[in-house]
Amino acid sequence: MTTQVSRLSWPLIVLLGVFALVRPVLNITGAVDALGRPLGPVLVTVVISVVWLAAVVWRRSARPVLTLACAGLVYGVLAVALSAVLPPLLRGELMGPLPTPGGIGVVMVLLANAVWGATVGLVALAVRSWWQPNGR
Repeated sequence: MTTQVSRLSWPLIVLLGVFALVRPVLNITGAVDALGRPLGPVLVTVVISVVWLAAVVWRRSARPVLTLACAGLVYGVLAVALSAVLPPLLRGELMGPLPTPGGIGVVMVLLANAVWGATVGLVALAVRSWWQPNGR
């Protein structure tokens, strides 16, 4: 497993994780409300997922499931950090997973985003096998 992780494209993983920060930024600033709820957050999540999917298929990532699970974890860590900084500055109060008792909120954010990334990675495998049946 260590060898697989070390052979991943970490610049791509970090770039995809950072790109996904558009989601909490739009939420924290209230900009997502312009799209309406619940459509706004869902639409933003779908756009991020499509970008992630396209990136690993286009780059022909050897391990799209692991790559995107790691991107989800990077995003989760950055989103938790962002939620510790932006809401107090913009709204004067701590929001997000940090105020939850026992750190369970942070664990759930990391788990949910790793699962999100892995799920998009599974879709990428299916798309790649359909689009490139010989694996080229």
